[in-house]
Amino acid sequence: MKFIEFPRIDFKVEGMELVRLPRMMKIRQKYDNNKIVNIKAHVLSQMEKNLNNSGQYKNKRLCVTAGSRGIPHLDIIIRTVIDKLKEWGAEPFIIPAMGSHGGGTAEGQRKLIAAYNVTEESMGVPVFSSMEIVKIGELADGMPIYCDKHAYESDGIVVLNKVKPHTNFRGKHESGMAKMISVGLAKHKGASLFHMKGYATFSERIQKACDIFLKNAPVAFGVGIIQNAYDDICEIEVMEKELILEKDAELLNVAKNNIAKFKFPHIDVLIIDEIGKNVSGSGQDPNITGRSGYPGFENVMSIQKMFIRGLNKETYHNACGLARADITTRRCLNNVDFETTWVNLVTATSLSGGAIPMYMENDRDAILIAIRTCTGADFEFDKARVVRIKDTLHMEEIEVSESYRDEVKDHPDIEILSEPYEMQFDEDGFLV
Repeated sequence: MKFIEFPRIDFKVEGMELVRLPRMMKIRQKYDNNKIVNIKAHVLSQMEKNLNNSGQYKNKRLCVTAGSRGIPHLDIIIRTVIDKLKEWGAEPFIIPAMGSHGGGTAEGQRKLIAAYNVTEESMGVPVFSSMEIVKIGELADGMPIYCDKHAYESDGIVVLNKVKPHTNFRGKHESGMAKMISVGLAKHKGASLFHMKGYATFSERIQKACDIFLKNAPVAFGVGIIQNAYDDICEIEVMEKELILEKDAELLNVAKNNIAKFKFPHIDVLIIDEIGKNVSGSGQDPNITGRSGYPGFENVMSIQKMFIRGLNKETYHNACGLARADITTRRCLNNVDFETTWVNLVTATSLSGGAIPMYMENDRDAILIAIRTCTGADFEFDKARVVRIKDTLHMEEIEVSESYRDEVKDHPDIEILSEPYEMQFDEDGFLV
């Protein structure tokens, strides 16, 4: 790991005497809460109903993919699939399928899925983590299509992944089973080459790469997973190989309709406690904040300033997404592993993602500066619209400044949970 100790910087800002920290209040935003209660039973039902010839898997070595995206109950889902395959006489094993994530190393990717409790001990099958790949074809422009060597040499690949909107591009296929096939299973080298073509044609190339992959690699079936706005799993669908692309596109539309969003159109200062790769490829989800850096997200949300306080433990110091902040703290930057972060960014050809936001010594100063630098014909320092969330996976109970009261008090999907209160800081000026 490569860490840097950033220096303390103190400077004078004119007009700070006009800025006041607003009082905050807790609110609850309401979304569709439909979810799968019994994950194991649902997965078993889907496998039994949608896989027509279970006898074909007898004595076959089947590869089950595990991705880097945070999925609740991922260990239960994978273990259920594995146990059912064993019941059918198969010999399953697991591979990480996540492109360059985990620092682009075999051990880093093994550790990443282990953090989701996907290990040889918990799953009862081998985990083969490797950067070895096999070329299985190429696109018309000569770009090679790769497959993880262990997966390619298996008798069948079970493509298991979450389906969700991507954070950097729009299209028929975004983040999901199709992207895992074309990018995740291509490991570090293949993912790097795929990203080098840019995001403008990403979705189109995913489709073309999948067409080649599905013809030349031993894909068995797919498992698509969707989460609702509460981060609960609301859909799991198992499908035959021939339906993977069709279902991937259908599930993406369902996923987009299940995204948690702010129930109000404008924020002056958004405070995000934590970002992480398990939350979103961009650390925070631009489908919620609008902070992507790529076309297609401009009208998602109006936010003047975004303050990112830190990185979560699950991201292992990967700071992808921090560049989208307007301001952070020195403590946050000191916690960044720049080697891991830069490997990820170079693979994605997103060098601007390595930019470092302005930083302050503590949270209090960062919030004050963020408010001080907001502008607008109707903006008033003492009435700043400030919102605080843990991360973009937790959008139900959040904090908003007192200035939102009139706007939210009669909103059908918002419940006010508290009276206004002062922001609480520790002795060093960090929020508690």
